[in-house]
Amino acid sequence: MTAPTTDDDTPATNDAAPAGAPTPHDVPGRATGTIRVLLADGQPLLRSGLCALLDAEDDIDVVAEAADGRQALELARRHLPDIVLTDIRLPVVDGIETTRRIAADPALPRTRVVVLTGDGSDVHVFEALRAGAAGLLINDVAPADLLHALRVVARGDALLAPSVTRKLINRLVARPLSVPTAPGLGELTDREREAVALVARGLSTRQIADRMVISPLTVKSHIDRAKSKLRARGRVHLVGLAYASGLVAPENHAT
Repeated sequence: MTAPTTDDDTPATNDAAPAGAPTPHDVPGRATGTIRVLLADGQPLLRSGLCALLDAEDDIDVVAEAADGRQALELARRHLPDIVLTDIRLPVVDGIETTRRIAADPALPRTRVVVLTGDGSDVHVFEALRAGAAGLLINDVAPADLLHALRVVARGDALLAPSVTRKLINRLVARPLSVPTAPGLGELTDREREAVALVARGLSTRQIADRMVISPLTVKSHIDRAKSKLRARGRVHLVGLAYASGLVAPENHAT
């Protein structure tokens, strides 16, 4: 799902919102439970295919389409989507930088980014994690798996393609970070450490709640505080920090 490298100023489609950006309370999907998605891809044909796939689902609504990273940033601020699904090779502003800006934008605290990459290379995997992606998938992902991934990310969990997860863990085993602990690791409470460790082992919020015998809301509170203390941009980044700092041992990760 690669995109051209030249600038593309094609107007975005599905963009009928007024110029003023809505507040979170003005967004219909927040109340109905519909997952509101912004698509960003430099190739119109691929973008149209993804739009058709997502719009066929009752619980997913494509609110806007962007042909490049600059449009994606503008439309994200206008529509406040739940998820931005972006190709990694966007024109104008690439997918990694688009992810970084969305993750850091105080106007988009509830917007998560899922990145589609062509090859899952080490460079792309680690750049996407550092940028704050909530999900990372290879673009030959099956349609059903893509839909599942969007629903997982929308409910607040992180998702990596299996091949990406193996790549991340193998890299951390072979080449551990030079810094032995992540800044803020010592500030975590025991319960926060436990929650982070379970996230890193791939458990969902509900599964963590069952394991820790607490509510899903309390799990999210533990994870949010851990992300703040560790300066993690999202759950996927948090997973990387958990392995890199030794909080979770890669050799014990379930495959």
